[in-house]
Amino acid sequence: MTEISRAQKFKQYVAECAQIFYQVYFKPYTFKAWLKDIHPRLTPDIGFWALRGDLPNNPRLNRFFNQVWWLSGIAPFLFFLPIACIYTALTGDFDNWIRGGGWVFGLLMGNLLAQSIVTGNYVKGLPRILIVLGLVSIFTVALAIISGLAFSSVAVGVAGGVAGGVAFGVAFGVAGGVAFGVAFGVAFGVAVGVAVGVAVGVAGGVAFGVAFGVAFGVAVGVAVGVAVGVAGGVAFGVAGGVAGFLGALRVYFWLLELPYMLVLFFFGLQGYESQCLRYLPPRFDELIILPLPFMTSLITRAYWKNPDLARDTIDYLTNSTNQQKVATRAMAGIAADTFNQARTTSDIVATADQLAWLPTPPPKELGTFLPQFVEISQNVRAYLDTTSAYRRYELLNAPIKRLKELNKSLAFSKNPQQATTFGSIAQHWLNILETAQSTLKEEAENSQEIPQVYIAGNALEPENAESRFKGRKDIFREIETISFSAQPPVLLFYGGRRTGKTSSLKYLPRKVGAEIVPLLIDLQGAASAQTLLGLAEYLVKEIINAARQSRNLQLPYPNQEKLKQEPFLTLQNWFATIEATATHKRLLLCLDEFERLSEIIATTGSRVPLNFFRHILQHRSRWILLFSGSHTLEELDPYWSDYLINTRSIRLTYLQESEARELVEKPVPDFPEIYQPAAVEAIIKQTRCQPYLVQLICSTIVDKLNQEQRTLAMPEDVYNSIPTALERGGYYFRELWTKLPEKDQDLLLRLIARETPKPEDRMSLRRLIYKEILEKKADTYDFQVPLVKKYIEEMVF
Repeated sequence: MTEISRAQKFKQYVAECAQIFYQVYFKPYTFKAWLKDIHPRLTPDIGFWALRGDLPNNPRLNRFFNQVWWLSGIAPFLFFLPIACIYTALTGDFDNWIRGGGWVFGLLMGNLLAQSIVTGNYVKGLPRILIVLGLVSIFTVALAIISGLAFSSVAVGVAGGVAGGVAFGVAFGVAGGVAFGVAFGVAFGVAVGVAVGVAVGVAGGVAFGVAFGVAFGVAVGVAVGVAVGVAGGVAFGVAGGVAGFLGALRVYFWLLELPYMLVLFFFGLQGYESQCLRYLPPRFDELIILPLPFMTSLITRAYWKNPDLARDTIDYLTNSTNQQKVATRAMAGIAADTFNQARTTSDIVATADQLAWLPTPPPKELGTFLPQFVEISQNVRAYLDTTSAYRRYELLNAPIKRLKELNKSLAFSKNPQQATTFGSIAQHWLNILETAQSTLKEEAENSQEIPQVYIAGNALEPENAESRFKGRKDIFREIETISFSAQPPVLLFYGGRRTGKTSSLKYLPRKVGAEIVPLLIDLQGAASAQTLLGLAEYLVKEIINAARQSRNLQLPYPNQEKLKQEPFLTLQNWFATIEATATHKRLLLCLDEFERLSEIIATTGSRVPLNFFRHILQHRSRWILLFSGSHTLEELDPYWSDYLINTRSIRLTYLQESEARELVEKPVPDFPEIYQPAAVEAIIKQTRCQPYLVQLICSTIVDKLNQEQRTLAMPEDVYNSIPTALERGGYYFRELWTKLPEKDQDLLLRLIARETPKPEDRMSLRRLIYKEILEKKADTYDFQVPLVKKYIEEMVF
């Protein structure tokens, strides 16, 4: 039983050594992960010398240590014997076997001696006889080298070179380094050789680590062996160069893998694509240098039969091999096939789910077009989720516009194949969506449904609601005039909630001259920044995007290293660079929700951002700062007044009555006449021409008419829709109420109870009038907006 157990242990040990030998060369990524499992600090780039203190306490590390030494010593024989046999059979030259074998044996003995030296166990770790044999063999090899006999033939040269190279590659750490150093160092003499060899070996081991790579070892070994075995001069250079080149490219194995791949492709054509994925060459050889054809095609075709296996193959190629380009091309091919197979709008929507497994963001090799198709697919989803024919017709405008823009950008792509593939897909999708939209238009025209075009809540987007933005011409003219002044002040663009500040800023590029470049920055998104660098990077990203969207202006990026070191000092220099890029332009930096800067200042404990904006105001005459928010300087912290001294306030208030009427009666061209004149008057009265409230009441009325299948709104419809409007706009009304001081709330409740204001209410009255909640009428005070009064009466009072 004991003998059987030892035999099994020996077989297991040999199998482990063979596995290490195989993985180091053929599966380096798997090998690296395995090393981490043995010791968290063990990598192919770290030597045993650095981990020698952990050897007694880590049996697996100690076992691996010894296995590497045995491989370093035995590998030369594995290469020497077959190469020498082949050479002998071809040439009949037998005379160098003894000298060549002696050299290889000397390498083994030097390796064992080095192991003992590194571990520090000169006698206990290695029998004395082996040390003596090692020194003798080293002396023998040294004499052979000196006499010029050891490398006198091609057989010994090639075999010895390859053997030494493999040992050099399998364990070019303390192991291979010492062995290689000792073996070749003795060429300069026995005493000097041992000293120099050990020194070089230890230094090489510490510097280069456990396993530099068998690939490098074979390349160096073949190059040195062939060169030394053949001759010097030109022969040395040619042989060494060719051998090194072929070894580095792994041509010897590629010659076997290429026909193997062709066989797999043939079986794939017979319908066995999925089965072939399990036997792709990278499954056995993770480090294939030369390209193998048909792998991309095989993965792409297999995806439609076994998508899970295809995705697993792509993940394996990406994370465990050097075939990332093959994986990327396979992903692009699968995506293109998925897009091309769409035949209806539902199919287009389904593509986003089908390709949800693609990495986000996708690899650069896939370009910027692939994610754009996914986004368009997600936009079309909103169209399917709407029951109104007119609304569905309208929702298709955005994806159709995106596809047209995408088609134009593809025409300028630097990749012709990519432009052709995705260009045809864009046109294919465009035909599907335009056909669907044409059908919906007919359905909407033939139905009695009133189109729901009123948008209550979110800011209007110029791309989707171009004609729905009404009025504000006086505001745009004022901003434009101030922007062209010699010393423009800081613009403070303020108004109550939902008065249209953000919508106005989004429409600025369409409302002012082309010489002005509006750069809209939403500081609400920047409020999450925890550092000044985070804020600076956010400003850079938003400014570049805003310039491209508003004026199709491509701005350069600032120096990333300098930005990390001095964020806002780098931004100052970057602003000067932008001026040089956008010549003859005025740059209008619009900071929406500017109050959020107070949160950033509190988080970072620094007023550097405000110092930066003051510097821009004082030293960059072509930059105009516009702060947009719902607060005036008097309502902010005192330090704001130190930074915004020269300020011009622009207040956004109610729409003019004519503008509000246009919003009610003609929100979009060809809108049907659905209001009686008295109903329009009721809407104007109840909302006081506040744009959000006008949209809120009108959207509620349209829903009511469609539900009751009527086409004409009367005054009673306006009043009957108020409860629903108060509920839908609950957030707006609650925010308006909760933001008021307790004294102001108490005053409003007393006014609803028909009480007369007291002298001590003077400050509250002034504040509420300024906030456009109250107004003075003769000797009394009343609410400016009846809907606000109705909310407080029904929800609060």
